[in-house]
Order: sequence, then C-alpha cells, then structure tokens
Amino acid sequence: MSTTNYYNTFIQVAPDCPTNIPEVPPVTATPTVAALQHRLIMERPYGLTSDDIIFGVAAIRADIPVCDHEAERARFFSKGQPCMRASVLSKRYGWGTHHDAQGRVALYGVGTPEYERLAADPHITQKLAMRSSRA
Repeated sequence: MSTTNYYNTFIQVAPDCPTNIPEVPPVTATPTVAALQHRLIMERPYGLTSDDIIFGVAAIRADIPVCDHEAERARFFSKGQPCMRASVLSKRYGWGTHHDAQGRVALYGVGTPEYERLAADPHITQKLAMRSSRA
C-alpha cells in the first residue's frame, strides 16, 4: 500500500503561487478538493495525516459510506496518489502544510510569523509545493 504521508516536514507554497497572503478556497454548491482539504485540516489541526485527508476528500466526493471506508481506503492506496505537495492549497491559495513527527498535518498561511518560523527551521525537512506551470 502506498502512502502520501510526510514526517517532520514543512511544505512551503509553490514558487509560482499567485498570492502572497493565504486565501480560503471558495465554498461552492459542490465543494472543491481545495475547499474540502482546507475544511478537514482547519477543523482538526494536527489531527489527520495526509493519507487521512486525501482519502477523506475522495470519500466525500464519491459519497462512500463510512462502513465501507476501510476496504475502499485500502483499494484507493493500492495505487499511488498525489501527495500534499500537489495540493491546490499550496499551489494557488497560499497555505503551507506542516507535517509533525507522527505525520499529522496543520496549515500555515504564507507571510504569517508561524509560516516564516517553520520555513526557517533547520530541524524540519523543507519541501516546495509543485509548480502550477513548467519553469
């Protein structure tokens, strides 16, 4: 089974992120992946791993019943899935993701003191979100 989890890592916003302040993804009639990811993480900072978030969004969008989550999660991760470096939260909306030692995730807005502290911490693995366009 593959995983998208990072440990003791800070994923900074993409170099081509169009905003220098964090933006909340718009809420629409059919919630976007970005809006769902943002909601799940903000409701439970350091409460979910990347795998929990990515599968949770897929389960919500596919309307998978809770009783089927265990089997569907195993099937979902039987093939590779995009990690949080590919999240639109970090590519478009200005949110860095901190993954603690247990792989649990919290969001930090670009330009905030907390974001800057994490981005400068030499004891945390630093990654950049994937660019939206080719360099």
